[in-house]
Amino acid sequence: MTQVSVVGPDGGETIRLGRTQMRILEDGTTTGHRLGIGEITLAPHTEGPPQHRHAQHDEGFYVVSGTVHFTIGETVHVAPPGTLAMIPPGAPHTFANRGDEPAVMINTFTPDLYVQYFRDLRDMIAGSGELTPKATVEAMSRYATIPATDFA
Repeated sequence: MTQVSVVGPDGGETIRLGRTQMRILEDGTTTGHRLGIGEITLAPHTEGPPQHRHAQHDEGFYVVSGTVHFTIGETVHVAPPGTLAMIPPGAPHTFANRGDEPAVMINTFTPDLYVQYFRDLRDMIAGSGELTPKATVEAMSRYATIPATDFA
């Protein structure tokens, strides 16, 4: 029988990264590693990672609640609920919650390559206790992702 995954509202693997929470809903196990899915919750007034580029996977963000500011290169897109942002390999991007309410997004990775990045950050925080831009960039580098220094 084909494996099916059903993750309820309290299910999944929850990873706390400072003021951000990632709930992994699909780590690639059910999809043959073709797709990973997470739910990101950004606390109010929270910056995302340094602007970066992925070389080997597409990344999608669907805003469920709150407002997210996506920075793509030098362009900022204000994304209210119902907005979908699809980021192909090579596109410089980051995001932030600049509002007073939490923001929730569904995040996809095709293939699932980047799911392990969040686990690595969790483990790094457990070891040193601090999530720094330098540590974030170092973890990204293990997943064919580099900083977009031309937009830093």
